[in-house]
Amino acid sequence: MSINCTIVTGFILLGFSGITQHQISVFTIFLCTYIITLAGNLSIIITYKLSPSLHTPMYFFLANFSLLEILYVSCTVPKMLSSLLSDCSKVISFSGCAIQMYCFLLFGGTECYMLAAMAYDRYNAICHPLLYTLIMREIVCIRHIVGSYVISAVNSLIHTVFTFSLPFCGSNEIDHFFCDVPPVLELSCQDIWVNELVIFVVGGSVVIGSFIVTMISYIEIISKILKLHSASGKKKTFATCSSHLIVVTIFYGSTIFMYFRPRSSYRIGQNSLVSLMYTIIAPLLNPFIYSLRNKEVKSSIKNVFLKQMKF
Repeated sequence: MSINCTIVTGFILLGFSGITQHQISVFTIFLCTYIITLAGNLSIIITYKLSPSLHTPMYFFLANFSLLEILYVSCTVPKMLSSLLSDCSKVISFSGCAIQMYCFLLFGGTECYMLAAMAYDRYNAICHPLLYTLIMREIVCIRHIVGSYVISAVNSLIHTVFTFSLPFCGSNEIDHFFCDVPPVLELSCQDIWVNELVIFVVGGSVVIGSFIVTMISYIEIISKILKLHSASGKKKTFATCSSHLIVVTIFYGSTIFMYFRPRSSYRIGQNSLVSLMYTIIAPLLNPFIYSLRNKEVKSSIKNVFLKQMKF
C-alpha cells in the first residue's frame, strides 16, 4: 500500500482498505453508529443524574459504565472515521499509536472490572437482600470504580511498554483500524514470545480473572433463582440481571477470542472484524439493552423527557 504523505515515520492503519469503493458508505454507517452510541450512553448518565429514584448502587454502576463506554469508543472510532475519508489520515505516529493503545487497554480493562462489579452488585441484591444496603454502601461502590481504573491503568501500562520496547522493521502497515496489541506485535522483527506470555499472564489476570468473578456471581444468582417457588418471582428476579448477562456475553466472548487464541489461527482482516464486536457493536447495544429491558430506566427516561418538554 502506497500513501503519498509527508509523514514518513510511524505506522499505517490499513483498517478497511480492502473496501475502497464502499468507504463513504462505511464511513456513514460508522459515524451514525458512533453518534447513536454517544447519545444513548449520555442519555443514561443524564437520566441517572436527574432521577432520584435511580440513585441506587445498580444505577450508579450503570451510569459510570455508560461514561466508560463513551471514553472507550472515543479512543478508536474518530481515528477510524478520519482514515476512511483520507489515505493520509491512515498514518499514525509511534507516540500516537502508543497513546491510543494505552487508552484503549485502560478503558477496556476497566470495563472488565466494571462488569464484574455490576455482577457482584446483582449477587448481593438477590442473594443477600437484607444485607444489601450495608454491603453496597456508597463508599464501597466508589472504591470498586476507582479500583477498576487503577488496576487497568497498571495493566495497560505494562502491555504498552512491552509492545513499544520491541524493534520494528520491514513493513509498518498495521492490519487493523487502531493500534491494538496483536497486530502491532506482528510487525516486530524480534521474537515476541515474551510479549505473548505477558498477554496470557497479565492480560489473562484482568480479563479471565474478572470473567471468573462475574461467572461465579451469576452461578450463585441462578442457583438462588431456581430455588424460588414462584414462577413470577423467578421471572422478575432474572429480569433484573438478564440485561447485564447479555452485555457480558457479547463483550467477553469477542475479547477472549481476540486475545487468547493461538497466533497460528490469525487471518488477514479477521482482527478488524472481531474487534468491531467489542469496540463498536457492544457500546452501541448497551444503552438499548439496559433501557429497553428495564422498566424503571424506561420510566425515568420518559419522566425526564416530559419534564424537559414542560420546561
